[in-house]
Amino acid sequence: MSSANQTASVKTPFFIDTHSHFDAAEFDADRDAEYARACAAGVGNLIVPSITRDNFAAVATTCARYPGCLPAWGMHPIYIGIHQPEHLADLRAQIVAQRPVAIGEIGLDFFVPGLDPAMQVFYYVEQLKLAREFDLPVLLHCRRSSDVLLKHLRQIKPRGGIAHAFNGSAQQAAEFIKLGFKLGFGGAFTWPRANHLRRLAAGLPLEAIVLETDSPDMPPIWIGQGRNAPGELSRIAAELAQLRGMTIEDIAEATTRNARAVLAIFP
Repeated sequence: MSSANQTASVKTPFFIDTHSHFDAAEFDADRDAEYARACAAGVGNLIVPSITRDNFAAVATTCARYPGCLPAWGMHPIYIGIHQPEHLADLRAQIVAQRPVAIGEIGLDFFVPGLDPAMQVFYYVEQLKLAREFDLPVLLHCRRSSDVLLKHLRQIKPRGGIAHAFNGSAQQAAEFIKLGFKLGFGGAFTWPRANHLRRLAAGLPLEAIVLETDSPDMPPIWIGQGRNAPGELSRIAAELAQLRGMTIEDIAEATTRNARAVLAIFP
């Protein structure tokens, strides 16, 4: 076989971006181009979580327009000042109208000041109950809140999910894994000073890891403080492969398998 044919026969690895806010206004000017770039980089699925009742429609429109984009419905803890109890009924209706791959983005944020912890727990618990009722996994926002998240997961027992942008301890990671969770890693671990994250990414069981961009947020080091995008996922995967001493093909295969195992859309 000629070298040209050998090059042509190389297949682009298949990736799942398990967390991308691709409906965000930051992509309004060039969403088509960024979708094409992601596809060219092998990103075959993007999980697009909602953050409030008010962006259900934007997520639905994005997922209808772009093949491979799959919705998750939920109410994010950072927007606790926007959520109202009646929005939980709207969330239920949205789940019934368009079954998602997960309930998310939900969870707790004990880092950002001024977010009422009790109200966060209320919405988190109510959404966990919906996840259990509809037999759906959850996408968890878990900033400085892993122990409280785990407490309620043990009590309510949803079917598992993904601890998004995981940055807890190895012990907390083990507890999430016991409960059927995968751990999301994205651009944050690519920064050289992110020593704790890099140790986790290198040392946690590969079968527990999924890839994500959290775009337009959580940019990798080569973007700096700029806008992140789903098309960066393959380079993030390459960084993880180097960190673990593996090939990017093996990272792609494992993380895709892991995502399919935990998300509700996949067999």
